[in-house]
Amino acid sequence: MSLENRSSYPLGRNQALDRPAGRQPEPPRVRTRVRIPLTTADGTPAPSEVITFDGLDDGREHLMVVFGAALTQPVPLVRLHSECLTGDVLGSTRCDCGPQLREAMTLLHEKGGLLLYLRQEGRDIGLYNKIDAYALQDTGMDTFEANRALNFLDDQRTYSAAAQMLLAIGLEEIEILSNNPEKTRQLEAAGITVHSQRRTAVHVTEANRTYLRAKALHAGHSLDIDRAADAD
Repeated sequence: MSLENRSSYPLGRNQALDRPAGRQPEPPRVRTRVRIPLTTADGTPAPSEVITFDGLDDGREHLMVVFGAALTQPVPLVRLHSECLTGDVLGSTRCDCGPQLREAMTLLHEKGGLLLYLRQEGRDIGLYNKIDAYALQDTGMDTFEANRALNFLDDQRTYSAAAQMLLAIGLEEIEILSNNPEKTRQLEAAGITVHSQRRTAVHVTEANRTYLRAKALHAGHSLDIDRAADAD
């Protein structure tokens, strides 16, 4: 385990106000690197390196998980995955987050790649607000309508910190694993060249069909829901 720059910690959104006038923030940098023996969904050992960072612009504790020889590849495969406690940990079937995370870990282990686990619960409205949105969805709203009813934007996530993480380890060119065009747009605006987009599978169930249709309709996600359902 190596510790780098442990004496300095990232500025939070309010802490940034305490910076002396005229002083520019230091660029984001690696904080800690440690090897962790993970496993894929089927129990296959997936040795990895977990990297943390100082100085990310949102001050949050995002993680980078490196599988295989990803850092030696000229254009590694990268998955940006926003935290979803209900799907990732508790196995909720209201969304496709858990299956997407498990699919990504398996693929990244097989091919070599990077998982950026981003602390943006509920499209960045927070866990309690996401549960409130679930309650509104039970009245007939879709996930975007519920967010609006709670006075949030359709999607409040940003990916500038993800771009900073990639640049901090020297990566400027990637292949992205995603169905969401907004991730590519924001990464490229932040200086990352996205050579290609590899779609994830469409993990459709009766419980999440409306949710997936809303993502395709409101956010332009590349999802062929009917074909995936027929295949099942």
